[in-house]
Amino acid sequence: MDKSSRNIELKVVLIGNSRGVRLPKAVLDKYAIRDAVVVEEREEGLLLRSKQDKRLSWEDTYKEMAREREDWSDLDATVADGLDPEEKW
Repeated sequence: MDKSSRNIELKVVLIGNSRGVRLPKAVLDKYAIRDAVVVEEREEGLLLRSKQDKRLSWEDTYKEMAREREDWSDLDATVADGLDPEEKW
């Protein structure tokens, strides 16, 4: 087990007709948990993680680039400018 990991025991409490756990503010802040969490079932137990996963898939990356309408028209001129990499003296 990673030395930086630690266990936090949380009480299961009644929330209306359901039961749940309350996450401490420090945990919410550390993992950028805002409105929702994703519960991932794993063989060794449950994994809670922030729904706001900052990593984008390639498809999402392409959509984001298309949405931004970035202008890459000068890329060919930059690549073909004829400048060689700096020589080491």
